Amino acid sequence: MEMWFSEFHTPDVKHSIRVNRQLYSKQSDYQRIDIFETPEFGRVLTLDGNVMLTERDEFIYDEMITHVPMAVHRDAKDILVIGAGDGGVVRELTRYDRVERIDLVEMDPQVIEACRAYLPGNACRMDDRRVHIYYENALKFIRRCEAEYDLIIVDSSDPFGPSEGLFTREFYGNCFNALREDGIMVNQQGSPFYAEDATAMQRSHKRIARTFPISKVYQAHIPTFAAGYWLFGFASKKYHPINDMDAEAWNKMNMRTRYYTTRLHVGAFYLPAFLEEMLREVEDD
Repeated sequence: MEMWFSEFHTPDVKHSIRVNRQLYSKQSDYQRIDIFETPEFGRVLTLDGNVMLTERDEFIYDEMITHVPMAVHRDAKDILVIGAGDGGVVRELTRYDRVERIDLVEMDPQVIEACRAYLPGNACRMDDRRVHIYYENALKFIRRCEAEYDLIIVDSSDPFGPSEGLFTREFYGNCFNALREDGIMVNQQGSPFYAEDATAMQRSHKRIARTFPISKVYQAHIPTFAAGYWLFGFASKKYHPINDMDAEAWNKMNMRTRYYTTRLHVGAFYLPAFLEEMLREVEDD
């Protein structure tokens, strides 16, 4: 008998992946966590029935949410990561010698436990001496921070359910306060393609643009995410994501990547016309 995992992207669209076997399933205090073994995408992590990552394409997301701000802020040493319990963002950050502290705030300890056991390619650097894990609510954690971080990476699930509070104006304001005077915040902004996702993206961008003096959106193509088309937000107190990116300095590090390049970095901020229009609608509102 064939086994398939299906995720509804809209009530009328679903994405299905053939499954060899289910490796892990647990209902935590916050969500249902499942890990599947699949022939096409390797191991797949889902939370409440939504794909969070696959071994096949996670590098796209993790490289783009990490290396874009790190190539712009050349002195980023103290970094806060919210969510990202799978460890992929932490793995990419630990590749930088200049990074001194990575505070990871993950609400659900069961996510980290599952990924340590079944997704070691992602969770392989969670025990790095610079990494400090806090199992608590990110909204409460961030309220206590004042001018403490150079970079905040918000690697949350979508703005529905447990992560809804990470897309509010209050949260973005707290991130602003937690950053130093030249700090950067990046976050996942979802897909602009389907109506419900597009509305959530516009709402989030509007709130960020009203909080930070510099607010831009950039893109990546991730096959297993909704419509295969994903957005990230880049918000900064000082740095422009293209004008202040030092390609020569980043390339001198000879960091091997599978998706990110400094040329792609620039191109990722050049958006299709329909998306530019959607962003203008809320920026001018």
